[in-house]
Amino acid sequence: MTERVQRMKRLLLDREYRKERSEEILDFSGDIDAQTDYGIFTAYMQKTLENEKPLFYGDDIFGFNRSYAHSAICEDNGQPCFPSHIPCNNTPDYSLLMKPGLDRVMTELRQKPKNDFYDALIKVLELTLAFCDRYRQAALESGNQKLYDALSNVPRNSPTSFYEACLFQKIIIFILRVTKHEHITYGRFDQYMYPYFKADLDRGVSQEELFETLELYFLSINLDTDTYIGMQAGDNGQSMVLGGFDAAGNSVFNELSRMCMEASLELEVIDPKINLRVSKRTPDEHYRLGAQLTKKGLGFPQYCNDDVVVPGLIKLGYAPEDAIDYTVAACWEFIIPGKGLEAPNVTAMNFPLVVREVIDRHLMDSPDFATLMKHVEQGIIDKIEFLRARYNSLEKLRQHRWYRCSPIMSLMTQGCMESGKDFARFGSHYYNLGCHGAGISTAADSLAAVKKMIYDDQSIDKTTLLTALKNNFEGFAPLRNQLLACPKMGSDDDYVDAIAGQIMDYFAKNLNGKPNNIGGIWRAGTGSAMEYVRFGKVTPATPDGRMNGEPLACSFSPTLQAKPKGPLSTIRSFTKFDLSNIINGGPLTMELHSNVFRNTDGEEKVASLVKLFVLSGGHQLQLNTLNRQQLLDAQEHPEKYPNLVVRVWGWSGYFRELDPEYQNHILQRTQFMV
Repeated sequence: MTERVQRMKRLLLDREYRKERSEEILDFSGDIDAQTDYGIFTAYMQKTLENEKPLFYGDDIFGFNRSYAHSAICEDNGQPCFPSHIPCNNTPDYSLLMKPGLDRVMTELRQKPKNDFYDALIKVLELTLAFCDRYRQAALESGNQKLYDALSNVPRNSPTSFYEACLFQKIIIFILRVTKHEHITYGRFDQYMYPYFKADLDRGVSQEELFETLELYFLSINLDTDTYIGMQAGDNGQSMVLGGFDAAGNSVFNELSRMCMEASLELEVIDPKINLRVSKRTPDEHYRLGAQLTKKGLGFPQYCNDDVVVPGLIKLGYAPEDAIDYTVAACWEFIIPGKGLEAPNVTAMNFPLVVREVIDRHLMDSPDFATLMKHVEQGIIDKIEFLRARYNSLEKLRQHRWYRCSPIMSLMTQGCMESGKDFARFGSHYYNLGCHGAGISTAADSLAAVKKMIYDDQSIDKTTLLTALKNNFEGFAPLRNQLLACPKMGSDDDYVDAIAGQIMDYFAKNLNGKPNNIGGIWRAGTGSAMEYVRFGKVTPATPDGRMNGEPLACSFSPTLQAKPKGPLSTIRSFTKFDLSNIINGGPLTMELHSNVFRNTDGEEKVASLVKLFVLSGGHQLQLNTLNRQQLLDAQEHPEKYPNLVVRVWGWSGYFRELDPEYQNHILQRTQFMV
């Protein structure tokens, strides 16, 4: 780590620089005289950029930092105007702007028919360039010669170096953020940035200089993370995908891929959140490099298995050349960069609630477990149809932030400039909707307990169980202990794992491929995002021994009530299914005690564990390295741990910045760490 990088890291982590940003909330309500969505968008963008001031911190060679800590307000009759409802959770094709440069793109646009769409695209580029000109002058006045020189070329023209390419992208990200685009990811950074990286190497730029540039860039994208809208601080969507394989099965993991992982390893900051594409052909050294990151406790890399994901996407109708180019959305959902406006987490299925409702209604009239499972299947079908109807209205989706027009995203979506259609208005290729599958293990454990206690062992009667559930186990402590002792997912027990397979099969076969009325289809997944807490609050006691209001399992993982035998049994439990059939995304999440790495062979063991998961047919995996005593101390003395990082669901954040309910859930997950 060079001295310059060390200074920038200290500046980032002491957080004092944030005081230079204004806490004022700009209010443009009533100031925007525009009638169309495009007019409102460009007017809002113009007013926002007019108020933003060039802001540099220390040795920052990238700039384009937010000078306002909060987004501007724009309301009409008390309701948010268009800029408050912008498409998010997407990955643009940055190369559509970076390769030609903005001047050339604008020249092409001016040859198009004159209409609101093309006028808006031109206006966005004009406003961006005007702001960059202001930044260039400010860089000169502040003595930031490197930035000044680079802004003499980009973003008007194509980058001539890796540094200029990173700066170009930082500008785009800045424009997206100030126009309220949230959770816009970096996609396959090591692929589209590699030509600039390789060109520098070929002309004699040293590895050390390139590494410093990359580390400074990574630090620069951390400067404004607290201003991004998310469920919690850190949930900002700044994910990045590295590696993968081409159609011929050749690895595309390159020198830049490795350097990105090494930079994250050295910097130990929450962004970018690394996702590593792997397969049965992945070299062991890549797993070992991933294990080194896991050892740091950053909660990434998250692993995505090409052997499962690519076939799964093709099953859903994605073109093979698109499926092989997949990336992930802000957390884990699989999407295609620059090819669509997909809402991969538009809604979610609460499996434990469905199971509880079925038990309440049908346990008494189900003579055997097979009959009860038929009711479970129908309950899942009914919930699917309810959710589909809720989001299958085009007008309703237009009101949703995913489906409002966006000229800036249209510039980076393949086909929009040619067709003259906004990427949110049928100018892109894929318009698929994803449904999370929350609490799969809670639901499976609950049904396994009913099967064992009611039907197989006949150790309790139906009325007793229903009464205990209704009363949240009050007065039924011995019964609850019996239920807690029933088979649980995570212990490689076919008794419960087979039930989980049935649940996922019901979900996938009744949702996957169903039309969504906006030109796309529905996709089923195993994720939960924040629903593991939110759904837990509205789900009454369940037969697995979970009490009313307690959280569900985080994504695709054992419940808090389970006591897995170890990591191998957990992996076996969660890879017994054809996960290519439920491929919206949602990782197996496992907590590792930091003691796993106390011996020199710890990294090797974790690398082997990940490889086993991949070879077993797992689709996604994330590992969280934790120390329970340290977390407890951090709750009591947060000032001692300002930069303690944890994995929350599909993202990593600083522990002290999380709400207590999320801190407590992470602590609960440590009780049964492997």
